[in-house]
Amino acid sequence: MKALDGIKILDFTHVQSGPTCTQLLAWFGADVIKVERPGVGDATRKQLIDVPGADSLYFTMLNHNKRSIELNSKNETGKEVLTRLIEECDVLVENFAPGALDRMGFTWERIQEINPKIIMASIKGFGPGKYEDCKVYENVAQCAGGSASTTGFLDGPPLVTGAQIGDSGTGLHLCLGIVTALFQREKTGRGQKVSCAMQDGVLNLSRVKLRDQQRLAAGPLKEYSQYGEGIEFGDATPRAGNDSGGGQPGRILKCKGWEKDPNAYTYFIIQAAVWESVCDVIGKAEWKTQEGYATPPERLDKLNEIFSAVEEWTTTKTKFEVMDICNPLNIPVGPILSMKEIADDDGLYKTGTMVKVDHPERGEYLSVGCPIKLSDSEVEVARSPLLGEHTTEILSEVLGYSGDDLKRVIDSGAVGEAKA
Repeated sequence: MKALDGIKILDFTHVQSGPTCTQLLAWFGADVIKVERPGVGDATRKQLIDVPGADSLYFTMLNHNKRSIELNSKNETGKEVLTRLIEECDVLVENFAPGALDRMGFTWERIQEINPKIIMASIKGFGPGKYEDCKVYENVAQCAGGSASTTGFLDGPPLVTGAQIGDSGTGLHLCLGIVTALFQREKTGRGQKVSCAMQDGVLNLSRVKLRDQQRLAAGPLKEYSQYGEGIEFGDATPRAGNDSGGGQPGRILKCKGWEKDPNAYTYFIIQAAVWESVCDVIGKAEWKTQEGYATPPERLDKLNEIFSAVEEWTTTKTKFEVMDICNPLNIPVGPILSMKEIADDDGLYKTGTMVKVDHPERGEYLSVGCPIKLSDSEVEVARSPLLGEHTTEILSEVLGYSGDDLKRVIDSGAVGEAKA
């Protein structure tokens, strides 16, 4: 039995944020019915194509374990089918532009009339307010949510991160909201609206920088490198390069081979509890008791000197040798792993974090498996659906159309001629 067996999800999402959410629900066993435009489908099916004639990796990696139905919701018969789907499903998930469902004739009030127990989950760029009608993409969310202004080096421009915290991050937040609403429905019997704005999701993931914004009122942020460099703080949380951003100073440092390998680096934290071990490893035993170095507060204005000394040592070791030496001493370090190194990591396949998936059009490809592990609900990653692949199956099995009624729906053009 899967954790969400018996739960039906009406998936009106596209691109990344919504599909991230619904894919998680599908991995946990929900029957996710992806509604797509006839003949077109999710826009990402044909974005960044690497195999001619096949769905893109962008689409396949975000739509595992789902079923696809082509449905023209502007067609009267299509509206009938959509109404029936709302009646049958537990959750409707959408990330349309604001007002799109309303214009289709399916306001929240109308959806509640059709199915009072349904949960309607939405992702928008911004919450209610002056920007609520603005279109938002990944990097816009990172900028508006406070991440970009605090990412990068002090003497450079704001930077976005390669982690998709705007799209996928918001999808993860929405998934939790949906599961929570389903749990509450068990007690109340009522559905409800669940919403998550991308700006809000990014801000939640950037909360430590909001913490630092408030700490500025009490004085300079001493764990930031600029404190030791004598650079004044402004009135907003600054960019801090590769500083740890927490109470334990840390930096990304060069390792052996960095001249040719762009990922020959390690993250190294000089945690107070292991300071003496750090000193021994890097050949600075005198720092263990020397005035100005012996205690964490004394070291804050000397971080550049200290990390320079650590880097002199790390450049004599590979990033994996640094791990081998430091881990037994409880010194927190971590190699900068490239996507190629991750793709070649057998351990990640054993845990299901990386998976190989067969696809009828593109053959085998690599994808990320479910990052959340449940001991009583094993996740099996199935390939993404072809456009409209399950149209007839959903009409008959989920909605009960058969015989002349099924033929009527197909002949109406409501479900896509290609799969009729």
